[in-house]
Amino acid sequence: MRLLVTGAAGMLGTDLCAMAEGHEILGVDIVGDCDRLDITDRDAVHRFMATYQPDMVLHLAAFTNVDGCQTDPETAWNVNAAGTWNLASASCDRDCGMLYISTDFVFDGTKGSPYDEFDIPNPVSVYGRTKYAGEQFVRHLVRRHYIVRTAWLYGAHGKSFPGTMLRLAREGHPLRVVGDQTGSPTYTRDLAECILRLIELPLYGVYHVTNAGECSWYDLAAATLELAGMNDADLTRITSEEWPTPTRRPEYSVLEHRALKMAGLPPMRDWRDALADFVAEYRSAQTA
Repeated sequence: MRLLVTGAAGMLGTDLCAMAEGHEILGVDIVGDCDRLDITDRDAVHRFMATYQPDMVLHLAAFTNVDGCQTDPETAWNVNAAGTWNLASASCDRDCGMLYISTDFVFDGTKGSPYDEFDIPNPVSVYGRTKYAGEQFVRHLVRRHYIVRTAWLYGAHGKSFPGTMLRLAREGHPLRVVGDQTGSPTYTRDLAECILRLIELPLYGVYHVTNAGECSWYDLAAATLELAGMNDADLTRITSEEWPTPTRRPEYSVLEHRALKMAGLPPMRDWRDALADFVAEYRSAQTA
């Protein structure tokens, strides 16, 4: 397939473009070495789509700084909602397929058990609301669509929580990490692999894709340091109240993979196994 990948210079986009063997890839972004495309410019998006004529758009680009969205809601809307509208409307005009990356932040985190694809979203932050608006645009405008909700992404290409923990510990900084927010860490390589499998199937709709299992941010930090052999790091568990932020985070936003199972796709591996691969890759890069 001819794939247009937005956000191609990002953490997920870099992995996906590298792994998309057998596809013709055009990666676009507003940074990096990619072709430039500003998704907030409606006319530019429609011209680009008319010129390239992709079979499918993989829309990974987003304003993902959660607190930044809260303090700058106009930019959050323009990128996450209006930008998605531009791509979805251009896809609709050409009957092009579209895959949209969404987030666990569409849920409020009060359910207390994993959210499946049939739970009703209730976003409580600007980031969550703008990403959910993007979902609605894709759902209503694009006939062949996949909406992929994921969470707690980390990978080798860009800043990530595990990578930050390793760097700070190596520099000797004390680490104070929230232990009362629970989610599902997701390795971008594993997410990219699942996406590339999914777009081969004409089974359109909403999918939850994270690594299996759940943990707190503190658990993730502790596991990262243990895998790196840094058990002597100064790591302290704290509460969300002790780490105030402009944005309310979901207390429990674990995602259930019901639709993946129904589609017959392979189960996602446990987050600990994925994290071990990341740590090995990170340490190899540091010593190269």
